[in-house]
Parts: sequence; structure tokens; C-alpha cells
Amino acid sequence: MIEALRQVAVRGGQLAVFPELGLTGYTCADLFYQTLLLDQARHALLTIAAAVADQHVAAVVGLPLAIDGRLFNCAAFIDESGVLGVVPKSYLPNSAEYYEARWFTPASHRSTDQVILNGRVVPFGTDLLFRARAMPECVIGIEICEDLWAVNPPSGVQALAGATLLLNPSAGDELLGKAAYRRDLVRQQSARCLAAYLYAGAGPGESTTDVVFGGHSLIADNGSLITETERFRFDTQIALADLDMQRLTVERRKNTTFSAGGEPSRFRLIDFDMPSIAAALPGADRLLASLSPTPFIPADVRQQARNCEEVFNIQATGLAKRLRHTGIKRVSLGLSGGLDSTLALLVTIRAFDQLGLDRAGIVAVTMPGFGTTTRTRGNAEQLAALLGIGLRTIPITDAVRQHFRDIGHDEAAHDVTYENAQARERTQILMDIANQIGGLTIGTGDLSELALGWATYNGDQMSMYHVNAGVPKTLVRYVIAWCAEALFSGDVARVLLDINATPITPELLPLGADDALQQETEVTVGPYRLHDFFLFYVIRYSFPPRKVYFLACQAFANEFPPETIRHWLGVFYARFFANQFKRSAMPDAPKVGSVALSPRGDWRMPSDAAVALWQRDLAALSDDPPSSG
Repeated sequence: MIEALRQVAVRGGQLAVFPELGLTGYTCADLFYQTLLLDQARHALLTIAAAVADQHVAAVVGLPLAIDGRLFNCAAFIDESGVLGVVPKSYLPNSAEYYEARWFTPASHRSTDQVILNGRVVPFGTDLLFRARAMPECVIGIEICEDLWAVNPPSGVQALAGATLLLNPSAGDELLGKAAYRRDLVRQQSARCLAAYLYAGAGPGESTTDVVFGGHSLIADNGSLITETERFRFDTQIALADLDMQRLTVERRKNTTFSAGGEPSRFRLIDFDMPSIAAALPGADRLLASLSPTPFIPADVRQQARNCEEVFNIQATGLAKRLRHTGIKRVSLGLSGGLDSTLALLVTIRAFDQLGLDRAGIVAVTMPGFGTTTRTRGNAEQLAALLGIGLRTIPITDAVRQHFRDIGHDEAAHDVTYENAQARERTQILMDIANQIGGLTIGTGDLSELALGWATYNGDQMSMYHVNAGVPKTLVRYVIAWCAEALFSGDVARVLLDINATPITPELLPLGADDALQQETEVTVGPYRLHDFFLFYVIRYSFPPRKVYFLACQAFANEFPPETIRHWLGVFYARFFANQFKRSAMPDAPKVGSVALSPRGDWRMPSDAAVALWQRDLAALSDDPPSSG
């Protein structure tokens, strides 16, 4: 165990959890009655405590303790100052292969709330929580093995009392199918408690007289299994992971079900010193596991496909319900040959097919203007033809020029008036056509554009149903690629993939020599990969700028330098706050993921909120790569 502590320290760990009754072994049986074994277990606890101080790693270890004529199955919490508290097991399994009630007393039958260890009074009981002084979001609760399997696990009450990190020293044997059930149990308890859950299982070094122990240890975080050990190994296996306590506290503050979860029981709160990660350790300023730069997109290819299908079906069903409710059988939709309008068209087709409506009711309109390229217009025309959709071509240049003359605007001034006049002209056409055909206008803008305010107020910001409003730009590409692979083939798939490869642009500025594109969105507002990352952590987890910056530097270490990340993060905050008024007036739209900006759903923010506080936090950062702190 001391060698395991050393390994944890070398790898930058701050807390180690050992299996149930690890100091003696779980399978001692009637040897638990032996005074020598019990005395030496107490002595070993003090030896481990000294090692904890040497290695600067907090630890939880299991041992039997005789107290007031009773024997308890216990877990001791140790920091650099010694043993801070001892938690006894609440539920003792006593059926099938388990006989714990033969030796141990349940926690409810204890007669004291303290124990003497080496002449020192130590708190004893199931009402103990341990809080890190330098990290108050980290509050630790402990339950032991069978406690988790109970109808009402102690960890649930501990979570309601503030525990964000739940520990379980365990000794569950291995049976066919039990490992999968154990994974689900740990994962689900972490989700139910909005907590992280560490489960340390006894290994094959235990007696195999009647059963085998696999050494299964797991770390779960709010419903996700982060890591686990390989089972049936005789060498020491360590599951190690970074856990974000601040994220868990944010989740709880947002979750009204958690806050209304009943009156918390009273606990004794014991403060401890969480060991800091030594700066001299290699990679101390890096997270243990790589952080995904695309938080809206899972790494697993099969999960990507499942997510894309789910998103697509939510979008289509939302529109289908609106059409079914209104009895409308026709829609107008601007088709530019870009990403967002393509996805909107595919969603609309699915909704029409779902309702058994004639696709002839989909009136797609391409409206070439000053910056329209041959590539995007060609893709729009090909896609409409291949999908059997009627396409109207209505150039807007003459109408916009007339508008410039009407308001006295110089066409040579390529300013916001120049650009927005085109966007509003296109929206006017789509709305009027919707009236003409007795239909709805389908919105095409995505979640990322809403966050950045990259939409013209009462232009592309407005529609009669906004199918893409819950889909971030990085995910739009994946959904279109999924459509190309799963729903279509041949020429349709070819066109969809070419649209996916087209630079993102609103095509509002005139083309250059040889019809060269002169306007790319990401040059103006920044890379969508960065902005979607910022959006996820700013909105989903309410992290402050300095933490978002740290995480972004971790995720994009090989893609963007810190000063670039910091610059675009400043742009994100400035644009997000300045453009809330556009989101306050956004049309109905289906929520598809954990981040949404509808003023009627997830996001309620005053349109005139000040950004100064966030800008000051960002301004306090240096351009050097941030450390983990």
C-alpha cells in the first residue's frame, strides 16, 4: 500500500482510495476475532499515516476496529496531519457468500462518536464529511461496499449535505455479469448524486477459498465512467483521473431537483489539507487525460453517428409537430449552398416525409447577391434538383441597389448597412413567398451564430420556425456528413460532402479577381472550433474566463497559441453580451442538446447586461500558458 501511495504521488495524484479492509484483507473470516490481528491493523494504520505525510497524498484505507466491545468494518480518512476521521460500514451483507454480520456490527449500533487512535481522539461515525481547505468545492463522503447496493445508499444523504466526491472502499467478488452491473451502479449513483464517485475493489490477492476478487476499481463523474482498472491482475492497478469539483457544484446550483431533495441530515464537517500537485512533476501543468476540443461531438465514431441521428430526428420532429399543428403543408427556405441552409433543407425533407407531405410543398429559394460564388450557387442548384425540390432563383442585387438609393447609402461603402441590407432583403423575400404559398419560413442560422450575434436583426435572425437554433456550427458539419453516409448516396452524398468542405461565409461582400471569395466568417469572428468550445464551458458549466482559458489551452495546445485563444475568448465574451437582444427576440426552435439559448427555455439574460466583470477577469490573465494551479 505504501508503494501504491508512492506511485500515486509520482503520477500527480492528490487522493488515494484503497479497498475495503485493505490493511488486513477482506477474507480473514474468523481471524477477525484474533486480538493480534486487530492490534496490528491499528499499528499498520499509523504506519500508513506516516507514509501519507511523506508522499503528500491524502488517503482512505479500510481496517477492522474494535470499539466498546464491538467490531466495526471501517474506512479511515488520512491527510498529512494524520487520521482525521473513521467511517463505519452501515449495511452488512449476510447472505449467499457473505457473512459479515458474523463478525461486524452495523454503524447504527455504535455507542460512541469518537475513537482513540495512538492516544488521539478521532471522530467516528457515518455523519462525517471531509472538506478541502484550499478547495471548498471538494467535500468528501465515504460509504463502504454494500452501502452502495442498498435501497437508500448513504452517499445520497451525503450528497444532499454537500459531498461532491463520494468514495467507496469495497470488496465485491466477481460473478458472471457482475462487473457490468457494478459499472452501471457506480455510474448511475454518480449521476443521481451529481457527484464524482471513486470505487476501489479488493483484488485477487484475497483468499480464493470460495470466491474470486477481481480488483475492479472505477471512477465515475456525474453519470460518465471516466476510467477503470483491468481486473484479475496480481500487480497493483491504479485508476487515476482529474475531477472538476467546481463543475459539479455548478451543476447542483442549476438543478432544482437537487436543491429540493429534502432537508439535508446534519453532518460533522472536518477540514483537511488537500495536497497540491508538485510543480516539479513532469506535466504538472497538464490534465491527465486529453481534453476534447469539440465538446459537442463525442470521440467515439459510433456515438457520433447515434448523436447525429438523434439531433436530426429532434429537429425534424419539432418542425413536423409545428406543421401538423398549423395544418400548413408548404414552407419557404433560403438555400445558399452553405452548411446551415443545407441542414435546414434536409431536416425539412425529413419532416415532410414523416408527415407524408408532398416535397413539392418545399419552396427553396436561392438569392444570389454581390458575394455569391459559383461553388455555393452550383451546390444549391444541384442539391435541389437531386432531392426533387423546386428551386426559385431570385437575384437581389437590383433590389438592394434600389434600397441603397432610397436610403441614400453609397454602394462603395462596404459597411454593416451594406451587408445587412442584403440579409434583410433575403428575409423579406422568404417571408413574402411564405405568405404567397400559405406556408412557413424556415430559419437556417445555428447555435454558434446566435451566441456570437452573427445574424442580422430582423434578417436571417428571424423566421417562423428555427430548426437549427440548437445545433452548434461544429456539429452541423457532422450531421450533414452523417446524412451523406446514412441517408443518401451517389451524387447527393457527393454534393453534401462538397458543401461540408466549403469555407464558411455569409457571401455579403463583392468577389475579388476571378470570383475569389473575399469574406470568410472565421477570419472576422474567429474559429468556430474555439467559439463552440467557449460556448460549451461558459454556458453549460458557467466557468469564469480564467478557467475557460486554462481548459482551452489544454484542449488546443497543438492548434492555437495561448495569445490567440485569449484574443478570441475576449471576442466571444464581447459579442455574446452585446448581442443578447437578438436572442431575446428569437423565434421558436427545438432544443437538441445540453446548451440552448432560447429566452423561453434554458437561457434568460437581460439584453443590456454589462460584460465588464468578465473582461476584467480575462484582462488579469497573462499570455503565458496557464498552469493548473
